[in-house]
Amino acid sequence: MSAAKPFTFGRLDKDNTVLLVVDHQIGLFQMVRDYQPDEYKNNILAHAALGKVFGLPTILTTSAENGPNGPLPREIIEMHPNAPLIKRNGEVNAWDNADFREAVKATGKKQVVMAGIVTDVCTTFLALSLISEGYTVYANAEASGAYSRRIADDANARMRAAGVQVVSMFAVACDLMRDWRNTPGALEMLPFFDRYLAGYGMLARGHHAAIEKGEVLPGEPDP
Repeated sequence: MSAAKPFTFGRLDKDNTVLLVVDHQIGLFQMVRDYQPDEYKNNILAHAALGKVFGLPTILTTSAENGPNGPLPREIIEMHPNAPLIKRNGEVNAWDNADFREAVKATGKKQVVMAGIVTDVCTTFLALSLISEGYTVYANAEASGAYSRRIADDANARMRAAGVQVVSMFAVACDLMRDWRNTPGALEMLPFFDRYLAGYGMLARGHHAAIEKGEVLPGEPDP
């Protein structure tokens, strides 16, 4: 038997990464059934905000937004007022649109963090196209939505089989940051997590409260 190919951990590099916001449109939002609406709205805004906090070149794209798919949420537009917004009139796969391809290539980045609606079409088709073009692709599973959990699972399996890294927002953020002492680091990321990842935000708030006001209660165990 031949020896297994050694594994190489492909780290995200904030200086070599582009962020793609793909069809997070207010009409298509209603197709998402694998997340609750409030949760998913938070997830797509967090995805877009990764571009701001890490200074990543960010490209927005929509599909037939004058029809039932609708525009992007105003929060994303306001977050990235100077980002390219590629309005596709017919292409289902964003990579089939020449303006979008040129916008991605113009960044000069070879690592792509992306998410879209719906997972099995908008995210998967583009992710597979990017892999074919030699990009390293990280699909933010939390910001990609599908009509059912089964559909999302099958789409994520298809992407993984092709070499796409299917990851969480927290994994993307921590890999881009790498060290709490970096910039962006604790100073920038703790407010980001407080806004978009409530569990970690409350953890940090609890630590702050313990330092400022806390006292050890009788019966509390040592750490």
